[in-house]
Amino acid sequence: MKKHIPNFITLLNVFCGCVATVFAVLNKLEIAAIFVALGIFFDFFDGLAARVLDVKSELGLQLDSLADMITSGLVPGIVMFQLLAMSQTSGWGDGSHFFLSSEELKLVHLLPFFGFVVTMASGYRLAKFNIDENQTSSFIGLPTPANALLILSLPLILMYQNNEFLNGIILNQWFLVILTLVSAYLLNANLPLFALKFKNTSFKDNAMRYIFLIISLVLIVTMKFMAIPLIILFYVVSSVIQERL
Repeated sequence: MKKHIPNFITLLNVFCGCVATVFAVLNKLEIAAIFVALGIFFDFFDGLAARVLDVKSELGLQLDSLADMITSGLVPGIVMFQLLAMSQTSGWGDGSHFFLSSEELKLVHLLPFFGFVVTMASGYRLAKFNIDENQTSSFIGLPTPANALLILSLPLILMYQNNEFLNGIILNQWFLVILTLVSAYLLNANLPLFALKFKNTSFKDNAMRYIFLIISLVLIVTMKFMAIPLIILFYVVSSVIQERL
């Protein structure tokens, strides 16, 4: 019975991803963000449960990536679609006006679909991860959950930070296009990044992890949702520094 516990937790991630997908399509991005965060929570604990119960399996590995494809691959792509749509209309909408007849289609109406480059890059990254035996204690490329949090933070900043300068940047179509390309690159770059997996509680063995968690907590408390892009940036930079030391 215990061997099914991690898989059940992974299926909760699938459920959260499905719910987040529905709300992302409806442009209820703050609710979608909540379910993505909850899905990532389950994504962390399914692996932890598998290690604690010593029930790791190939089925669990494949199921975990399929769950991530929904929660951390499909949903961010839809959110980027919605943000690109907003950059064209300067406001919230349901996206229905992008589905027009062939005679009415214009380039401006096609731009939001570029957001699904995030989903394609996530799928490619997850497929590589499944066949890569070198990503057990560290990652090569940005993990899809981290990338999902980066993209889902943007509508939350728009809603709750109330900063006209930041809003102008986030709703700039060229910023969103560039961020989509950077996201796709980071997901699949040959870039070693440390994993938040503690083999023991020693500060010496986990110094970078402890420092990262402390700084992340300070940023969240002081900067709220704006902290998330900074934390992802700090994660990438600190991993590069650690790799070169």
